[in-house]
Amino acid sequence: MGKMPALVVFLCALIGAAPVVAQNASQIEKVRNGAKVCPRCNLFQADFSYLNLPWRTLNGARLRQADLSLSTMDHTNFSAADLSVANMFGGRFTRANFINANLRKANMVGVYAGYADFTGADLTGACLSGANLIGAHISQQQLNKACGDDSTILPDGLTIPACR
Repeated sequence: MGKMPALVVFLCALIGAAPVVAQNASQIEKVRNGAKVCPRCNLFQADFSYLNLPWRTLNGARLRQADLSLSTMDHTNFSAADLSVANMFGGRFTRANFINANLRKANMVGVYAGYADFTGADLTGACLSGANLIGAHISQQQLNKACGDDSTILPDGLTIPACR
């Protein structure tokens, strides 16, 4: 990251906000080109749509507003990653690890996340309409903060509020 003007740093410190950090294009290309491991990478607004990227280690990565639509990311480790406002439409995340991930307001319409682990993940405002979460490790408390529809497939005994 280049030098930030002193006034910006001072103002951010004054109001208690962290300066905005843009995406890291080289880290995004690294993952797009097949790198298996990129923990804590800055993949903000990355476009991974339509890509086959299984078995990745992206724990702690910043994937806020990333496009993972129609991607295949089976067995990927997203633990403690920021996937807030990510577009995951129609993606496949079989057995993915979302432990303690931020999935606030994520578009998870039509995702297949069978047997994925959502322990501690924040699903506040996430849209799970048409999603298949068969066998997923997810709680009713998490689902109560998300929304779905009649075609959302959940583990036995769980329900999800309807999206408005």
